[in-house]
Parts: sequence; structure tokens; C-alpha cells
Amino acid sequence: MRRGESLYNLSIFPKGSLIGPLVIAGITLEDDRSNSLEKIGVKDSKLLTSNQRERIEPHIKKISKNYAYSILSPEDIDKAVRMGKKLNFLEAKTMADLISKLKPDIVYVDAVGQIAERFAFNICRNYKMDIKIIAEHKADTKYPTVSAASILAKVKRDEIISELRTRYGNFGSGYPSDQKTKKFIREWIKKFGKAPPFARKSWATIRKFEYRELSDFESSNSS
Repeated sequence: MRRGESLYNLSIFPKGSLIGPLVIAGITLEDDRSNSLEKIGVKDSKLLTSNQRERIEPHIKKISKNYAYSILSPEDIDKAVRMGKKLNFLEAKTMADLISKLKPDIVYVDAVGQIAERFAFNICRNYKMDIKIIAEHKADTKYPTVSAASILAKVKRDEIISELRTRYGNFGSGYPSDQKTKKFIREWIKKFGKAPPFARKSWATIRKFEYRELSDFESSNSS
């Protein structure tokens, strides 16, 4: 056991997007290095521009002892939903896998779900070893180390989204609140009869679009 070493693990995109993967990032570093994160401008990734996150990211990697990512594709998420598993449990298992890889002494995690303690319990249950987990809601606004993990996750996801846009066109942010994203999904379903392979088909918004398109098709054929 390495004295003072910690894992700061954050799930940055747990439920929000229609398009693209869920990215979870973890970093390990010595406790006395955490102050260095604030000096390079680390804070909640949502408060930083994409350029700021990209500028800070290599410095975070340099300060940390180790870091790792887990990337859950839309297919991974849809499969879990079909099997009756909640996304919270899938995230907990994925975080447990990261902990096994990075082998920290203590874990700080941004909790998902209504009860933070329950989320910590689910991680421990998957990890199957005794470890201290501090799970709090909005931990990325409280702990610079969790903020750093959120930046790594956000930058990694942005890279993947950029690659998807290059291949398939500009679909906006990928979030259901984005009108450009919703228009892209509707037009794709209208053209191909189903959602794009890089979108989460288990989301209600996409199911609604598919149902509406099917209803419109049946109405046009019956008239």
C-alpha cells in the first residue's frame, strides 16, 4: 500500500447525451500534489471552455502518478438496459474496474443516483476488497482532484465526438436538449429506418422518434 496515494474517479457523462459514449476517467496522485492542480487552473470541467480543458489536460497527466479511462459505448449501455440493469450499476462496476487497475488507497468519486452512500456500496460490492470510498454528489465542484478527472473524461469524450462528426456530419452537442442533435436523429431515422449506431437507442427520446417515424410511415401507406 502506497502511503498517501489516492484515486479520484469521476463519471462525467452519466446520463445526459443521446450520441456518443459514456467516459469515466480516474487519476492517482500523492496527496501533497493536489495543490498543484489548483495552480494550473483545475476546476469543475463545466466551468471551463474546451480550449481551457485541452490546455490543462497534459499538465494534469504530468502531475498525476497514473491515469486511466473506461469508455462505455452506446451499444454497451443499450445491452445493459436490455438486461434490466440500471445505468448507475453499470457505472459502479466500471468504476470498480478502474480501481482494480489503478490500485489506490482511498477513492473520491462523484456519486450518481439519489443516495451517494448506496453508490459507494455498489462500487465496493463490485470491487470485492476493503477500500475507503468517499462518494459525494457534485464532488467535481468540491475536490480539485475529482475536477481533474472530469477534465480528462471531458477531453477524451470531446475527441471521440469530433471523430464522429468528421465521419457523419455535424450533429451538434449530442445532448437531447440540442435542437440540432434532435434534428440529426430524426433525419437519420427517416432515411435509414432506425437510430444511428453511435447513438443510445435505449433512450426515450430516440424511441419516441422511431415510434413517430413508424406511425407516419403506416399512416402514409394506409391513406
